[in-house]
Amino acid sequence: MAGAEAYVTHGKEKVVADCIEAMAPHVIGRSVFNIRHTGQIMFEDFAIRRISLELMAAWSAIEIASWDIIGKRARLPVYNLIGGASRERVRVYANGWSRGTTIEEGVERGLKVKAMGFTAAKFDPFPGPWRSFVDRRDEDFAIDYVRAMRQALGDDFELLIEAHRRFAPAHAIRIGHRLAEFGIDWYEEPCLSENIDLVAEVRRAVPIPIVTGEAIYSKEAFFECVAKRAADILNPDICAVGGITAMLDIAAMAQPQAVVMSPHNCNSTLAGLAATVHVSAVIPNFRITEYFVNFQDLCREIATASLTVQDGWVDLPTTPGLGIDIDVNKLRAHPHQEATHRSFRQYWEEYPRKGYIPSL
Repeated sequence: MAGAEAYVTHGKEKVVADCIEAMAPHVIGRSVFNIRHTGQIMFEDFAIRRISLELMAAWSAIEIASWDIIGKRARLPVYNLIGGASRERVRVYANGWSRGTTIEEGVERGLKVKAMGFTAAKFDPFPGPWRSFVDRRDEDFAIDYVRAMRQALGDDFELLIEAHRRFAPAHAIRIGHRLAEFGIDWYEEPCLSENIDLVAEVRRAVPIPIVTGEAIYSKEAFFECVAKRAADILNPDICAVGGITAMLDIAAMAQPQAVVMSPHNCNSTLAGLAATVHVSAVIPNFRITEYFVNFQDLCREIATASLTVQDGWVDLPTTPGLGIDIDVNKLRAHPHQEATHRSFRQYWEEYPRKGYIPSL
């Protein structure tokens, strides 16, 4: 079985699955080696030269599977087919650990992440709904949370602060200056990347490296981001931007502008992580990538082969293809289940503003 994964937001699983199925007539009969040509045909003939997250996620799954097939046929790891390794292992940071109720609980979870061997972790310290204008009490809560994490984890632990695209520049800039006191290593997505000028405005005003890219899905949009000097670090998701070839193109675009890559990976610790690791092993301008610790137990359950993660590093696989394999029967034991989201208004009403972190 070829390893593949598409990025999906909650509730969109069937949409992306249907998109993959609809793409099948454009793939069947084409050589698996003609990845770039098939991708262009998909864009021009299937999508009619339009772009969307669901389209790119579906194509990413097919593209990643193609590389896994080619690697297995060639009996080589994928990184040896796309330029060869630039490093012996790939550094990862922890995410998916910080949901809780109080700052104290968040700190306790952060200490557990450090005890697992990670030396960097990302979290969103901002409570309340995702709105452009942040309540000052929520802002103060976030600053208190970051301060507590810094004091608990020490100066040598990298704190990566996530904002999820929710602020207007005036708020993002004020918060960024307050965060600078704690020596954080980056400030991620302070503003909507659809209007990249907003992000660029924050980057010019804040003395912290700015990250953007997880909500950008086309190479054209990444080109605009780099051209406008909007970010120090790009974090595209390999399962959402068009797979391995697209990630290589984005990294090559960023390198001459002294912009580094820290791929987003809100995916499994199997196919999504493996594809990310292969690209991260090759590109010269790699910094660190993402690892969701709360996905690892389920992924270990369904895997027959997976990557080795220890002390915040992933060893490069030496087996052909992506280096992972999945027990399909075990995977089918966890079918997609329809679920409904509570609104942000409901979260807002359920959690007092002071002293609580919404479990979004």
